[in-house]
Order: sequence, then C-alpha cells, then structure tokens
Amino acid sequence: MAAVGLALALRGALPTGAAAVTVRCRSGLWTRLPPPPPRRSAAHFSFQPDPAPTEYGETQKMNLFQSITSALDNALAKDPTAVIFGEDVAFGGVFRCTVGLRDKYGKDRVFNTPLCEQGIVGFGIGIAVTGATAIAEIQFADYIFPAFDQIVNEAAKYRYRSGDLFNCGNLTIRAPWGCVGHGALYHSQSPEAFFAHCPGIKIVIPRSPLQAKGLLLSCIEDKNPCIFFEPKILYRAAVEQVPVDPYYIPLSQAEVLQTGSDVTLVAWGTQVHVIKEVAAMAQEKLGVSCEVIDLRTILPWDTETICKSVVKTGRLLISHEAPLTGGFASEISSTVQEECFLNLEAPISRVCGYDTPFPHIFEPFYIPDKWKCYDAVLKMINY
Repeated sequence: MAAVGLALALRGALPTGAAAVTVRCRSGLWTRLPPPPPRRSAAHFSFQPDPAPTEYGETQKMNLFQSITSALDNALAKDPTAVIFGEDVAFGGVFRCTVGLRDKYGKDRVFNTPLCEQGIVGFGIGIAVTGATAIAEIQFADYIFPAFDQIVNEAAKYRYRSGDLFNCGNLTIRAPWGCVGHGALYHSQSPEAFFAHCPGIKIVIPRSPLQAKGLLLSCIEDKNPCIFFEPKILYRAAVEQVPVDPYYIPLSQAEVLQTGSDVTLVAWGTQVHVIKEVAAMAQEKLGVSCEVIDLRTILPWDTETICKSVVKTGRLLISHEAPLTGGFASEISSTVQEECFLNLEAPISRVCGYDTPFPHIFEPFYIPDKWKCYDAVLKMINY
C-alpha cells in the first residue's frame, strides 16, 4: 500500500503531458508509472477578437472585466449622481470589475452592502426614483433570485403603477453569468429567461470586451431598468482592443457577425463563440453557409433581424446554456414559426442545456458545445 501511495503521489506531482517514469518504492521494487492524464480545459470555445474599432478614438488592450471597469469609470466621471454598490465592490469585487473605483471616486459613491440581494435591488430602486443613477452588482447571477420580487414587481412596474409620475429607469443591475468550467449548480446558471417574461425591464448579454463596454454604458444611460449579465468565463479569457473614451452600442439590435445562405445560427454571450466555430465547421465539412447572429439584447429582442435572416436561409438553430424547457430559445422559435412558417425548410432546432441542475464534473456533457450544434445543423440540412 505504501508503494501504491508513493506512486500516486509522484504521479500527481508530474506535470501534465509528462512521459511515463520509473520509480523505486520503499520496498525496493521498481514501479513504472503511466503518464498523467491530460488536464481537461475548462473552455469549450475559442475566443476570436473583433477587429479594433476606429470610430471611437484611442483604444487599449483590455479583457472583459477591465472593459467593465472602464465603462463604470466613464459613467462615474460623467454623472456626479452615479453610485456603485453591492457585495465587496468597494474592494474591487470578486472578479475585480470595480477595482480602484472607490479610491478614485470616494466611499460615498462606491460602497459595500450587506449580503442581501433583495436589499441591494430595493436600495437601487430607491436611489433611482430620486433621479440618481444606481448601478447595483449581484455577485453571481445565481443569487439574483432573492431580488426577483423587487425586480419584477417593483422595478419593472414602477413607471406603469404611477402613471409615469415616477420611475426607476436609472437602475442598472450587473451580474456575472453563465458557465465557467468549475462553477457547478450555484455559480453557473443563466437565468435570463426568468426575467424575459416581465415587461418593463431590459436584459442585455455581451459576447466580448468591446461589446460589453458599449452595451453597459447604453444600459446605464437607458431610461428603463436594465439587467446586464456578464459571461464570467470571458472575464479573463476574452481580450480585445477597447476604446478608452465612452461609446454606446444600441440596445435591442442584434448583430449579424457572418452572412450566410443555408442556416441561421443565433446565440448570445459565450455561446456566440461556439456557433462561430460551428459555422466554420459546417462550411468546411458540409459546404453549408451559415449566418451567425449575436442577439445581444434578450428583452426587447430584435425580431426583425432574426426573421429577415430566416426568410433568406429557411433554417434556424438557437443555442444557449440555460435549460431547454422554457429557455429563451423557445420564444424565438415560436415567433419565427409564426412569422416565417412558409419560409422554413426544416424544423427549428434548439441546442441548449439539459433540464437538470447545472452539474460540476459533468459540465462538459451538459453544455451545448460545437459538436451538438454541428449535429443539429447536419440534421436540418438532411431533413
């Protein structure tokens, strides 16, 4: 047993990819250890940066969390009423998105809150009603549910309930979102569909640092409560040239990233990078031309761009990390079926997470990776 224990310990100390080695155990016997298994990579996608923009002035190399910090810095500098609050934001936040902002703008504008999501959003509603700009952080999207009542019954309905005498349109709620490779059931969820059923709020999910800054600034400026979900797996994995000065990307406008003629692929957040790879695979292996669309805004979503594409291609695949049943892909599918029924050449395909809690070690089997999406494209072409 001692020999086995030593062998396992030595094997664990070997670097990934090392060759097999022979070691002498305490008993005097020689034991040959097999090479350690290859370490699984958490990423199920390859991030490809967009070209550096030229229309917004000077750019800097930023990852996604740095682009968020830059957007918040711009917002605080422009608007003296803007405040940032949430759990640990004064220290920079668990993902470092607010690092340095308290030192720059003071503890009255960037401050911590108790561990109470309902209180964070309720406090934000109150600040926004006074006319100030409230930027709230929920530390993980998985923990936004204690604030669900405040968001859907108060923030979303405040203007309607008062006959537009009062509103909390200056409220923006940020939250890290989506799978990360090791987050398991409480740090991997994608809850956008829960909120998409609620009129009165806007929901935005960026795919990259360049998109994140422009869309977040648009949310902060928008006169409606906004939920801004940030793909946390991209915080450090995604790096682009991002403008230093403020710029704005319109909400509720999907972006066609690649034109095509045979299949329309729609996703948002991290999953956009998956379907970009699928489009390349389909072209290479099947000769199939895919149109790739980043939805960007979940609510209100851009029906015109999606339907226009499906009229052209006749086929639609929608992919998201959230579970299949009741996911936002269902809403897109239903609308396209109603608007484009006579143009469809195959049933609409949804490639999503399973109807289970988000797993830990089984995450690679749960996520809608490029192979699942590729198989769906193949089925549609052969239909």
